[in-house]
Amino acid sequence: MSGEDIRAGQEIRTSAEVMEASALPCAGVVHCDPNAPATPEQQPLPAAVARQPVEDKSEAQWAYERLILYIRNFEQQLDARQEVAMGFAGGEAGVLRIEGLGYFDPDLVTFYGRDEAGQKMQLVQHVTQLNVVLRAVPHSGPEEPARRIGFRLAPDWDAPVAPQAEV
Repeated sequence: MSGEDIRAGQEIRTSAEVMEASALPCAGVVHCDPNAPATPEQQPLPAAVARQPVEDKSEAQWAYERLILYIRNFEQQLDARQEVAMGFAGGEAGVLRIEGLGYFDPDLVTFYGRDEAGQKMQLVQHVTQLNVVLRAVPHSGPEEPARRIGFRLAPDWDAPVAPQAEV
């Protein structure tokens, strides 16, 4: 760095570094408890998610992928007797025990599951209206282990990514 750049507190970066930085998602979080478990904002994106640049994703796909990150993180903090469900803000829709999650480009996200009474339930939501509350609920049957939908939604996210051949 030149003396002028050091005085200005700026780094010199190549155009490739600037372009790469602009493609990375921006996230942040602050917790009251310094020992709080790491949240998705504090963790690197899985390689399978980071492979496709954010600007090449639809709003629905990008919302879907980030929801999976939040669900997986939430499930990691549950005990063996709990499963993830989501509550609804406003209205009397209640709680949906999440059994599936999907998206339909360019702008819809769908939640599949069951309500507290075990009745089939589905929520189709526009990404501009996305507002999800994740809740821990007792799992439905003590004879079976609690389901972890977050890892079923994206099983390949934890697999190592094969190096790509240079062209």
